[in-house]
Amino acid sequence: MTKLKNEIWAYALRNIIEYGKTTPENVLPKLFQHGLDKKDIGKVMPEITKAVSEISALSPEKRIQEFEKFKDYIKEREEKEKTLPELPNVKGMVITRLPPEPSKYLHIGHAISFVLNYIYAKRYNGRCLLRFEDANPEKVSQEYVDAILDDIKNYLDIKFDDLRFVSDDLPLLYDYAEKLINKEKAYMCFCSREIMQDFRHKGKECECRKNKEDKNLKEWKNFLKGDYMKGEAILRIKGDMQSKNHVMRDSVIFRAVAEKHFRHGAKYKVWPMYDFYNPIEDSLMGVTHVLRSNEFEQRVELQDYIKEALGLKKQTIIQYGRFNVIDATTKGREIRELIESGELIGWDDPRLVTLRALKRRGIKKEVIYALVNEVGLSKYAVNLDFNMIAAISRKLLDKSTERYYFVKAPKKLSLSSGIKIKEVKIKIHPDKEEYRVVKVGKDIFISQEDFNNFKGKEVRLMNLFNVRLGEKSEILNSDNMKVQKIQWVSSGFKAKILMDDGKFIEGLVEDGIKRLKNSEIVQLERFGFVKLDKKEKEEYEFWFTHK
Repeated sequence: MTKLKNEIWAYALRNIIEYGKTTPENVLPKLFQHGLDKKDIGKVMPEITKAVSEISALSPEKRIQEFEKFKDYIKEREEKEKTLPELPNVKGMVITRLPPEPSKYLHIGHAISFVLNYIYAKRYNGRCLLRFEDANPEKVSQEYVDAILDDIKNYLDIKFDDLRFVSDDLPLLYDYAEKLINKEKAYMCFCSREIMQDFRHKGKECECRKNKEDKNLKEWKNFLKGDYMKGEAILRIKGDMQSKNHVMRDSVIFRAVAEKHFRHGAKYKVWPMYDFYNPIEDSLMGVTHVLRSNEFEQRVELQDYIKEALGLKKQTIIQYGRFNVIDATTKGREIRELIESGELIGWDDPRLVTLRALKRRGIKKEVIYALVNEVGLSKYAVNLDFNMIAAISRKLLDKSTERYYFVKAPKKLSLSSGIKIKEVKIKIHPDKEEYRVVKVGKDIFISQEDFNNFKGKEVRLMNLFNVRLGEKSEILNSDNMKVQKIQWVSSGFKAKILMDDGKFIEGLVEDGIKRLKNSEIVQLERFGFVKLDKKEKEEYEFWFTHK
């Protein structure tokens, strides 16, 4: 525990020295690169919280002194790159599929599943197919199709090999349903929803199940013509009403829907359920491996039963633990309501983990690919939060992202003497030889927070000179580098940053920022990574990426 405690103190001290504050959530991700196991998070969090509390109570000078003791624990450790295991049952070409329902915008959970399937297809020089499961006219729309295609192609950079819509296959799916009726493995049911659910719960067969093939076929034809309204009739698979797996207790496979479909209008009035069309589509598309979360585990038996009844080829099913996104809303209905109420600005609101939101904040596709290798094919549920995403992103961005100065809620320093320096040259990145020239005018601004925290103390204006802060701040003839370093802006621009709580903060950013183009990501030192969202006249608007 001593070694771990030293690592905790090292990262907590560095954070508070560089950013002016630290939290347990900022320290925790750093410990994973030192071998911390996720199952031990609960044990180590009290130690982290204790360290953060003690360090926050130290004076700025004491923090710097303490950091000298622990700084050697901060170093890049050589990590073995994590990769996904090999697929079983690889015989010939591997074919995987991405099956989104176009009823909402994609979020990080969808992305992990899609990238997982795509990586495996490409590893074996196979094919990855995109199938829109648009069989629920009440929910699906062209808006979501367009959004999903944009996310898949232009953000995740998935180059799928074929595109298919389940709704285009309805005539074929009707034929397969009729085959089941002819084999007396499906029947028309006219029971109310309440009775059907009660009988399924009790394992009791209804009277409709006893109808003969000719009657079921006749009523099926009437069903397709639209003779029955929603709730008046359904087509059910004839399974096993005594099965312990309730999915096998004569599930519904077709229902009536009056809603118009965005591709087919009112052409079709009867629509298939997921458990019916999914196994058929997988077989028709030649899918060899189905990689999906184990929330579908109970449905495997029914889907295999349908394949056997129709003489269709089975696939290798690989199930992994469900990805639970915590501390974020992912349900489409809830997000739509929040957008309509004005609480969220849209599907790209920074408080969401939709791909639209992650992309606009500056989370690169490489982060999601790395996250897939990180979580792998674990059999256990994986709790995803933004800290995991940020930890991976930080490693990628820190290697090359340019640095700039930003001061929040700026306060102009009243200096007791004039400024003789006209400009300073500062590296755009510690590991690069390229410099940016920062102009120094007659006025210098620091953050109000830094002024309040270090008033009366000697501080270092980064890459400039030391001053003693006060109502009349004094420029010091001192090269003491062990004092608190703070950012400053002299000749700069107004900037506002949309934070991850949906609120803007405002300040000044150095004039070197004018070299940036829209959508570029930079690091505002001692603040965090941000993405330039837009520039209007002389004001820059950024979106906060993460610390």
